[in-house]
Amino acid sequence: MESSLKNMVVTLLVITLVSASAVGFVYKITAEPIARAKAAKITAAIALVLPTFDNDPGAAKTVDGKEVVVYTATQGQDTVGYAVETFTNTGFGGEIKLMVGFLKDGTINRVETLSHNETPGLGNKIERSKSDFAVQFEGKNPADFKLAVRKDGGDVDAITASTISSRAFSDAVSRAYEVYKSIQNSGNHE
Repeated sequence: MESSLKNMVVTLLVITLVSASAVGFVYKITAEPIARAKAAKITAAIALVLPTFDNDPGAAKTVDGKEVVVYTATQGQDTVGYAVETFTNTGFGGEIKLMVGFLKDGTINRVETLSHNETPGLGNKIERSKSDFAVQFEGKNPADFKLAVRKDGGDVDAITASTISSRAFSDAVSRAYEVYKSIQNSGNHE
């Protein structure tokens, strides 16, 4: 077969169609398992950041548009805490997503990192598996614990050489606290 413009275009078109079909097929096969894995990660994070609860806090309330999701945990008829899925776009690597657990009185129970693109060995120390950075938030009530790094006049000890990541983490926790306060002020606590 002689190489002509028509043959090259047809060959390129066939290769493109086959490639696009393959990508679509792989996406269709993997979409559901990926969604299940994300849901499992959220469920696990909720269980980690809240005290013992007996309801299914998976019935989320979206607050502040679609940006921040709140999960209410109860024990019997009493609310024991709120898990706030929060974010910030100010990380060194862009968006950071956290799950922040608040006790009924506003005290931070625990913070778990859901996702980020921070620098390995530096900014990724926001992950509990990489350092104890997130532990300093536990047991603190943002009403009297300023959620900013010490360099900015706050109470948070920044990760060495990762001030931007530390600021971003604090920003996400602060956003979660604002959502918590709005729920308390609205009287919408189940």
